[in-house]
Amino acid sequence: MDLDFLPEHAEFRKEVRGWIEANFPAESRRKMDAGEHLTKEDILAWHRILNDKGWLVPSWPVEYGGTGWDSVRKYIFSEELARAQTSQTSFGIGMIGPVLYTFGTPEQKARFLPGTMNGDIWWCQGYSEPGAGSDLAGLSTRAERVKGDDGKEYYVVNGQKTWTTQGHFADWGFFLVRTDPTAKKQEGISFLLIDMTSPGVEVRPIITIEGSHEVNDTFLTNVKVPVENLIGEENKGWTVAKYLLGHERTGIAGVARSKRGIEKLREIAAGEPGDDARPLIKDPDFRRKVAELEVDLAALEYTELRTLASESRGKGPGPEASLLKVKGTEVGQRLTELTLEAAAHYGAPFARGLTGDNALPIPSWASKAAPTYFNMRKTSIFGGSNEIQRNIMAKAVLGL
Repeated sequence: MDLDFLPEHAEFRKEVRGWIEANFPAESRRKMDAGEHLTKEDILAWHRILNDKGWLVPSWPVEYGGTGWDSVRKYIFSEELARAQTSQTSFGIGMIGPVLYTFGTPEQKARFLPGTMNGDIWWCQGYSEPGAGSDLAGLSTRAERVKGDDGKEYYVVNGQKTWTTQGHFADWGFFLVRTDPTAKKQEGISFLLIDMTSPGVEVRPIITIEGSHEVNDTFLTNVKVPVENLIGEENKGWTVAKYLLGHERTGIAGVARSKRGIEKLREIAAGEPGDDARPLIKDPDFRRKVAELEVDLAALEYTELRTLASESRGKGPGPEASLLKVKGTEVGQRLTELTLEAAAHYGAPFARGLTGDNALPIPSWASKAAPTYFNMRKTSIFGGSNEIQRNIMAKAVLGL
């Protein structure tokens, strides 16, 4: 595979970099630098700026709003977003969007794709359950098909979902439900779109270890869902779910973000100019750990580039998505560990917020080190745990 960038690609990178610097909201930048959590409005502001520019969904087909860029331009764009440390867009862009344009009916595409792109519809995901996480096919949320008093057919949904990311923001959710309890686990599941304002939907917060409200428990009690909200065929939702998870796992790899993270780590470990203390990067053991991380990230980057090249030829994510997910999350977690090591006592969670004589001049990057470290523990679990991904790779690649 040819990895050389053409002059036209260099010009494209320059254009993207300048545009991001000029258009990423200053208030979002301030909050991120200070370690503050972004609001829904903050996230949607950047989402809509990208959409107005036509750069929100570069990987989507052109007929649904994609840019038509080649794989190199898509990669450069993701690198520049990471380099500028921009915020993420809304939850549905990389997940339900591809599902809708691949499996949705013309009516579903017309109803949901425009709103997803312009930020009028915020999505959440209803996959995991208290008793079905890594073994997702063991889910127990039931959907019974009935005829309503109005003569229309509905699914009546009952069950509980957990780890519902940004469910407290969501207008709609995409849910896996069991529609045939007598079938084999994977064969009795359907994929439903559920209006989160429907009677019987209750979202309760889960506060994560670093103190943020990002995920939720979602309870569904006799929730009526019109049959036209079914994606694909009834009892064939596992096919849709696997397709979506392939896109999610590829995105979780976060190669561009990790590259920027290592650059920042080296800056931190080099110390401030004029500082008489021996810089951490001079420590042989620390330098070795950084070098090993860079080698693993370089190998992961080549794998991601091969995957992008494959997708540009019309091939969807395969078992390489599992590889990207496993190695990408491992690299990301090791990066947060080294950043916390570099922060030393400044990264102690109890040091944040001290005032008066107890105040410490803590750099913003150090105050974020511990919360980021704790938050990144989840990445080896969500999107399908890394243990399950290794099983997938063993079966799909090695034939075991």
